[in-house]
Amino acid sequence: MRTLHHYDAIGLLKPTEVTEAGYRLYDDTALSRLQNILLFRELQFPLKEIKAILDSSSFDPLEALTQQIELLELQYKHIGELISFAREIQKKGVREMNFHVFDKSEIEQYKAEAKAKWGDTKEYQEYEQKQKSGYDFSETTSQLMNLFIEIGALRQLSPTDKAVQKKIDALRNFITSNYYTCNIEIFRELGQMYVTDERFKSNIDHVGGEGTAEFVKQAIEIYCSKE
Repeated sequence: MRTLHHYDAIGLLKPTEVTEAGYRLYDDTALSRLQNILLFRELQFPLKEIKAILDSSSFDPLEALTQQIELLELQYKHIGELISFAREIQKKGVREMNFHVFDKSEIEQYKAEAKAKWGDTKEYQEYEQKQKSGYDFSETTSQLMNLFIEIGALRQLSPTDKAVQKKIDALRNFITSNYYTCNIEIFRELGQMYVTDERFKSNIDHVGGEGTAEFVKQAIEIYCSKE
């Protein structure tokens, strides 16, 4: 099977034994790992991320399975909504565009949380190390909220404005100094999460004013596109 050959070649799934005839044999442990690989692939996780997740020292198969089920249920719900939408068009034609049925933000949020929990990335390790060292995040959280207040006060400006971009740069540097190394990819994902995760959006809009989370996301997108 070519897929298993590829998984072996990239170190994702090694056979338990290879016979003299070249047949790959897999024990229960390897088959359990393959099950996780196939489920994560079904959820459209890249192979590189799957390997990092499964090789993480903190990986818990049972907890991960619970998360996988939640994600699959969200996808099932999403596909059901798309089917209903398509059938409605088939019956009545297009009368108004419903973009809601194409929204996958909740699915992406769950995937981001799964990657953060199991990904064992350098950035997550930095954050975890600070937690273990007893680092007090309460003061930093207050300072972070103050940054959102300052950015919110600039909402009347364009997200491209120099004053806004200067605050966005300060936000990125603050995250790097107090939480983990905030590279461009992570910073862009954070910007998306500020509007797709209702917890973040609510808190940011509460301190900065209605629309601050969306304004921050747009400003971050512009900032990242220049890097």
